[in-house]
Amino acid sequence: MEETTSANVAMADASAAISVDLKSVIRDIQTLLKAAASNGTELAGSAREQLENALLKLQARLVEVEKAAAARATEVGKAADTYVRENPWYAVGAAAGIGLVVGLLISRR
Repeated sequence: MEETTSANVAMADASAAISVDLKSVIRDIQTLLKAAASNGTELAGSAREQLENALLKLQARLVEVEKAAAARATEVGKAADTYVRENPWYAVGAAAGIGLVVGLLISRR
């Protein structure tokens, strides 16, 4: 169960990083399109329209990815909650172990 949770968390982190990168790319493309609009030839106008269409599709896909990542994170949270409710002593033991390790690390200073 823990391996699955770790994999899901890693997937969510990767999705978040991709989402941030895509938003940055979208902003850059929008800036480029605005700059290209001032140098408007017919060919540039056509290319600009194609870029705008691709950008709109990318934005829509990004929204879908964000929703899927949020839904997956919710599923992982519910699975963790169910696991803790079904195995409370494991959760208590894990929390005690983590507390012990943190306490040891703090006392070393």
